[in-house]
Amino acid sequence: MRTGSAERLYDVHVEEDVVMQARDGTRLYADVYRPAEGGPFPVILMRTPYDKRAAQADTYAHPLWYARHGYMVVVQDARGRWRSEGTFTPFAHEADDGYDAVEWAARLPGSSGKVGMYGFSYVGATQLLAATRRPPGLVCICPGLTGSQYYEGWTYRSGAFALAFNLTWAATLAQDTARRRGLPDVEQRLRDVRTAPALHYDALPLRAFAPLRDHDIAPYYDDWLEHERYDEYWRRWSIDERYEQIDVPALHIAGWYDIFLDGTLRNYVGIRDRGATDLARRHQRLLVLPWYHSPWSSMVGPVDFGPEALNRIDSLQLRWFDRWLRGVRNGVDEEPPVEVFVMGASTWRRAADWPVPGTTFTDFYLHSDGRANSLSGDGALTLEPPKDEHPDTFVYDPRRPVLSLGGRSCCSPLITPMGPADQRPVEAGGSVLVYTSAPMEEDLEVTGPVAATLWAATTAVDTDWTVKLVDVHPAGFALNVADGIIRARFHESCRAPRLLRPGEVYRYEIDLGATGNLFRRGHRIRVEVSSSNFPCYDRNTNTGRELGVDTISDAITARQTIFHDAARPSHVRLPVAPR
Repeated sequence: MRTGSAERLYDVHVEEDVVMQARDGTRLYADVYRPAEGGPFPVILMRTPYDKRAAQADTYAHPLWYARHGYMVVVQDARGRWRSEGTFTPFAHEADDGYDAVEWAARLPGSSGKVGMYGFSYVGATQLLAATRRPPGLVCICPGLTGSQYYEGWTYRSGAFALAFNLTWAATLAQDTARRRGLPDVEQRLRDVRTAPALHYDALPLRAFAPLRDHDIAPYYDDWLEHERYDEYWRRWSIDERYEQIDVPALHIAGWYDIFLDGTLRNYVGIRDRGATDLARRHQRLLVLPWYHSPWSSMVGPVDFGPEALNRIDSLQLRWFDRWLRGVRNGVDEEPPVEVFVMGASTWRRAADWPVPGTTFTDFYLHSDGRANSLSGDGALTLEPPKDEHPDTFVYDPRRPVLSLGGRSCCSPLITPMGPADQRPVEAGGSVLVYTSAPMEEDLEVTGPVAATLWAATTAVDTDWTVKLVDVHPAGFALNVADGIIRARFHESCRAPRLLRPGEVYRYEIDLGATGNLFRRGHRIRVEVSSSNFPCYDRNTNTGRELGVDTISDAITARQTIFHDAARPSHVRLPVAPR
């Protein structure tokens, strides 16, 4: 329930295509929703590449709702998108244009001069990038489901290219470019890529993908492929290198199955620790729900997380804006700063920090007699370190990658694999190693960052290693709760890849991201190990060549070996929360 400011609801006047001139003369257009009388009113601003008329209203309440509650709402098309002039290059202009938009909105007739921002995904990026410029009128932000940089956790993950997301997102962005250029046939072709992507994921080489290359319709896609290392191309707009420049309170919203989960958590911790002012450092708030990228609902794939997981973000944001833009003492800044939804329990955990204070990081070790392949194998997971054990071997053939079932991709579950799903179909194959614990004797809550350590060897000069954490229900349903991947040549650094010596054993540290899940009594903990999670990530062709140049004929089949013995105790580290 909303508390704080007056309960009066206003009639609203809408002005469309209100022009703002950016510092270089480019005209950017916005729709402005004003309470019809009274004022002055605080402004909440959304800057979007996805059409100001849509205003992300498939996730948030329509701007009219916020305006009726006494806010002037400004929704602006980003540079080069929809009505706005200029050329769109992802991220390139959002800091400067965002600064200009905040200051312009603060000066609009009827404005109180105080501006907040909201929106998720790229629209979260437009907030954070603007905040790094510290526009005087910006008072608070609400970045939802967004990254901390646009290399790690957005375009790549530990060196692996986020294929399903990148391909469909680039095709989505390029549709408006085709529309603006008067190319309806190209727009339709791009729409086909987005709505039937499974027909396109398999296309190699990646750099020759015609729908995104024709008419130079999405040059940024080629840039993403070319810059497979974390270099200056990415650093110039990395949020996590600029936390010291952000001086506003922020409400960070995340989803356990969202592609940008890791970045949202880093943003909360980074600004809390390194923000420009004491006000900013003290007033970061984190909310994590069991959602994937969109839509936001208690029903996530096949799992209903119950009424506690319903979308109440608009009411929370209204309280946030009331506090910071109106000065209403409604207690939103006095509540525990961290609230995370615990799957399996369908309840909330509230904490003073992240990771949750009192968390015990506990190692669970991989075991087998040398045949952990598939659900039919002999893989086990225990708290006891291994002694003398035979390694496990499987074959990774890039022509037959392990398919993604659910997971953390973007942006629609009908188009790309995302969310919770029963993992047994992929666990049935011999190219997946399966390690399962005995049934839990008591409840075990795992809330926080999950990591794995693997000692592994391959016959190739490069390959991928994937790890997945799974909650196995008594009836067998195997729910994925966290996953990770690493491209082997990047295991030392994402700035300086190094090829492997075939047959040599390397130690790999694999980040599985974070989760919040109660493994109930009678459930089992499972860890999967393989070398592909396709199409969430592109398949490694095992050649060691630069990304995007290999054809399917270049792909090399590799023999993969996972060690778990006293000298090489492969394990997963779980954050066991206090209870």
